Amino acid sequence: QVQLVESGGGLVQPGGSLRLSCAASGNIFSINTMGWYRQAPGKQRELVAAITSGGSTNYADSGKGRFTISRDNAKNTVYVQMNSLKPEETAVYYCNADVTSYKPSYYYTDSYWGQGTQVTVSS
Repeated sequence: QVQLVESGGGLVQPGGSLRLSCAASGNIFSINTMGWYRQAPGKQRELVAAITSGGSTNYADSGKGRFTISRDNAKNTVYVQMNSLKPEETAVYYCNADVTSYKPSYYYTDSYWGQGTQVTVSS
């Protein structure tokens, strides 16, 4: 099994910054794409940003120029630095990782989610 643990959420004023972290642990042979998603009340979960094992990144248009995703492969950790936050970005932020694990005689890949961390942007 694989566990993802997020941290760094909280209350921030409009225009402020937060840095979220997500650490993966467990039966990990390799981690492919890692990403951040968010879900506001009454809305669908949406992509914030994603990063491949090679460092290629993808951002939602809403965050381009303000958000930066990065990862530390040695620590199995992904980060997202969020600047100039807006009230409408209040949501639960979830970490996602596509992980290849190993069992005797075979490898398998599955997608895992963290428990989520609340980000509230409000004055």
